[in-house]
Amino acid sequence: MDPDFWHQRCWREGRTGFHQDRPTPLLLEHWPALALSPGSRVFVPLAGKSLDIVWLAAQGHRVLGVELSPLAVAQFFDEHGLAPQVHHSHRGRHYRAGNIELICGDVFGLDADVLADCAAVYDRAALIALPPPLRRRYVRELHALLPAGCRALLITLEYPPHEKRGPPFAVPEAEMRELYGRDWQVETLERRDILAQQPGFVAEGVSALETVVYRLSRQA
Repeated sequence: MDPDFWHQRCWREGRTGFHQDRPTPLLLEHWPALALSPGSRVFVPLAGKSLDIVWLAAQGHRVLGVELSPLAVAQFFDEHGLAPQVHHSHRGRHYRAGNIELICGDVFGLDADVLADCAAVYDRAALIALPPPLRRRYVRELHALLPAGCRALLITLEYPPHEKRGPPFAVPEAEMRELYGRDWQVETLERRDILAQQPGFVAEGVSALETVVYRLSRQA
């Protein structure tokens, strides 16, 4: 990842169109499909200051988020009135409040130990934030650290890639299945046309836009 891009363009300049002012409706609708037990640990890569983290924690889950921007991490805890305990490790700076832990560091710096007890992954903004070479690395290296039986809810975007320069990037279903098909069972839960709800994409000349929700299960 390019740290300067995320620090400067996204957070310092406030160009965070990926951030939402409410939990993601598709998360609320499809999260029950993972059938997780209360107390399960959920991994949220490229977490930002997403309200989805708060929602997941409110469902009784232990949430582990990773975010490169210290500004995003600080804003998350400030905006929710939380005073986290802080410690350092080789993975980055850890902030913990209640059942929420955010690591301020590079997601590619994680190791199997920190992910060993993750029962699920929630990815709304990580895979689509990465260009193709990093998407392959993200799946082949990072997801390989997750334990067998781990489940995931993954949300992607599809649009004609020549019509817009990402991020967010288009990830067609064929690529998605090629990336994950070796080690994960992949099931498409929903495909939805959202172009009318995304005026920014329309303004950039995008002619078609769909969001796709997948349920994944890590094979032994």
